[in-house]
Amino acid sequence: MGYMLYSTSVLFLIFATALYLSRNRWTHLVPLPDYVYNRLPSSFSKDIEEGFTSSDFDLNTNVAAGDSRRGLDQRGKREVQKIMKSRKVGFDEARSIYMRQSFANNDIGPDGRPRDPKFVSFS
Repeated sequence: MGYMLYSTSVLFLIFATALYLSRNRWTHLVPLPDYVYNRLPSSFSKDIEEGFTSSDFDLNTNVAAGDSRRGLDQRGKREVQKIMKSRKVGFDEARSIYMRQSFANNDIGPDGRPRDPKFVSFS
């Protein structure tokens, strides 16, 4: 029994290696779709359902106006949602914290001005 298992696994390994090494010759014969995974676009309606709206950041006007954009940034939504869950704050406060963090990461002060010592502003 052990001899059969050993010989079968060795033959399978040889066959798989031969297929891998000759893949340029036969892969064009395998019918594959043009896409493997097509992500569904997000929308402002879905963002409203997920709770990413408030009186200060109203997405209902976008939906009512028939805005055809894809909705809010996916990465930003994930970060805001993490902040909402970890610090137990509302959407507006989490959005404010996220913006302050992104300002700090990009070397921008809380007042919106760059912290670059070479920065010159004419007001």
